Amino acid sequence: MTATTARPAPPAPQSARPGPALLPVVLAGAPALLALVAATVIELRVPAGAVPPTAGSEPVWTTVSVAAVLLVTGLLLVARLPRHPVAWVLAGSGVLWALDAAAGAWTRYGLFVAADPDLPLLSVAWWFWTRFGATLLLGLPLLLLLFPDGRLPSGRVWRPLSLVSLASTAVLPLTLVLVPAAEVEAYSGLTPPAPELLLDRDLLSVPMPFWQPVLALAYPLVPLSLLVPAAVVVSRYRAADGERRLQLRWLMWAGLVSAVAVSLMWVFPPPGPSVLLASAIAVTAGAVVVAVTRHRLYDIDRLLSGTVVSVLLLGSVGLVDLVVLALAGNLLGGRDAAFLAVAVVAVLYTPLRTRLWGAARRLVRGGRDDPYGALATLAARLEQAEGDQQLATVARSVAEAFRLPYVRVVTTRPGGGAAAAGYGTPSGPVTSLPVAWRGEQIGRVELCPATLSERDQRLLGDLVRQTATAVRADELSARLQQHRVALVTAREEERRRLRRDLHDGLGPALGAVTLRIETARNLAVTDPAGSDRMLEAAIEEVAAVLADMRRLVHDLRPPALDELGPAGALRELARRTAPPGLAVEVRERGTGSALPAAVEVAAYRIAAEALTNVVRHADARSVRIELVREQGRLVVEVADDGCGIAADVAAGVGTLSVRERAAELGGTCEVLAPAGGGTVVRARLPWGEG
Repeated sequence: MTATTARPAPPAPQSARPGPALLPVVLAGAPALLALVAATVIELRVPAGAVPPTAGSEPVWTTVSVAAVLLVTGLLLVARLPRHPVAWVLAGSGVLWALDAAAGAWTRYGLFVAADPDLPLLSVAWWFWTRFGATLLLGLPLLLLLFPDGRLPSGRVWRPLSLVSLASTAVLPLTLVLVPAAEVEAYSGLTPPAPELLLDRDLLSVPMPFWQPVLALAYPLVPLSLLVPAAVVVSRYRAADGERRLQLRWLMWAGLVSAVAVSLMWVFPPPGPSVLLASAIAVTAGAVVVAVTRHRLYDIDRLLSGTVVSVLLLGSVGLVDLVVLALAGNLLGGRDAAFLAVAVVAVLYTPLRTRLWGAARRLVRGGRDDPYGALATLAARLEQAEGDQQLATVARSVAEAFRLPYVRVVTTRPGGGAAAAGYGTPSGPVTSLPVAWRGEQIGRVELCPATLSERDQRLLGDLVRQTATAVRADELSARLQQHRVALVTAREEERRRLRRDLHDGLGPALGAVTLRIETARNLAVTDPAGSDRMLEAAIEEVAAVLADMRRLVHDLRPPALDELGPAGALRELARRTAPPGLAVEVRERGTGSALPAAVEVAAYRIAAEALTNVVRHADARSVRIELVREQGRLVVEVADDGCGIAADVAAGVGTLSVRERAAELGGTCEVLAPAGGGTVVRARLPWGEG
């Protein structure tokens, strides 16, 4: 099963050079790597407990981890796609995180270990860590707006909204860079550690009377500014198709994981929130790299549905725990409640997980994860459907199994023509997959969206084969019934013709002969000459009756077939019908048992009709008639060197008759016009010897 290639997504901007871009990687990675090494070395020199909990300063290991992930993923993309903006957003974010980690480690060491506010660059490190570090917030919305092709959304609505969203995100970093430290402390209500007061904390501060309302506006703008990037991602996904939709699904999966991680940050104590934040950033960065470079290597639908299931299970189990603990706590007390909660969760978890897993998988992926169920459903529906309803059943079953918005099934009928049935409406490019039956293409399946994983294509191939077998079996059954009716009708028509010929032809003729013989006997004594004339007339009429009998016998089966065989009978026919100047050669190849009578008659009639057409229309000088016995079939070929048949000439009564004779035996007949001229009539008649 092959698929036509759907219209690809617009290519992402990239370098024209075929090899990796090493210079940008070195320029971006070297300073960040030095910053990470410095942060690691300095943080290792900060003893545990040296920083008081009231200082609100956590170790920078989480920042180092995030910086490393962003650097690796970003530099990988820069090396592969040095002109892709998404690559530089990731790499630039990694550099900022690395510098932030180094500044944080140096600040912690200088304030709480060395306790020396005059250390070189200590004030700058503190300012970068607590003020300029807020610029890290710009990475996520910028990444969402540029993903996956590196361009901001277009249009009269989304482009201005995107710029406003980025500006809203930049309000807090810009505010923290310019606001005096006293204003920040007054807004937060926190007292800074004593060593911090000895630093120069207002490197770029601008005193203004309205910093408090600005801070009150800047902090809420950060989460609100993510609404537009999220809406842009949803809008792009709805309008995307094929490659672009697969890429955006990776971002959706990363967003789901990040949302869960952020929601759990309020549950776990430090350093849990930092670890969850780092995990969310790592997952997002990894998903972006896969989506831009290798999104087809993994089944994102399977991963996305599995994540949904995990989230549902996590929420369900947590809810069960809370309910059981609350009820048991009121009834049994704290310790007994804990044991009861463990028992209930152990009993309910497995069946709950199984049901939620199945429900989420069916919701996201349809029935593709249960191939046997999909095939069984299709078989049951096909068994109940009749005629053209089968195509509608197939379209519906495929759409439900793969959660597709549009499926259309088209089949060609054995006798010509086509039938089609669809489900849904297309929302983008359509992929056409051939439907084959015993090596013959009998139709196609059209799908939207146009991209399926290899696993889904294998399942679709199984469904299509089941479809082809059922549809063709139904069509052949209908044709068999039609042929059965045609055979009965032909038999009765033949009996009627024989009765008419015998009753209206042979009967009166024999009656006339009887009367003439009676008359001749009466005249034998009185008029011998008249009696002789009557007998001569009777002899002529008997000869005419014998000719009619021979005609009837020949119409039923040419006697020459029994006397000379198929090849000899055709030679005798050519001797009687070929005009002067037309050389007819009859050859027979192959050996085997005697041919069935029906095959002999069909071969003789097909060759005779083809020879008649040559004599009438071909203006040929030679004709070759071949009877070739192959394994299980007889090939009849009549080739001439005449004027040939034009491509636009419709088939006549004789040609249709030849094809019908072949089809009656389950064979085929074709009329060809070779490039060198002439005409070839080739019929293949099965005869049961394998």
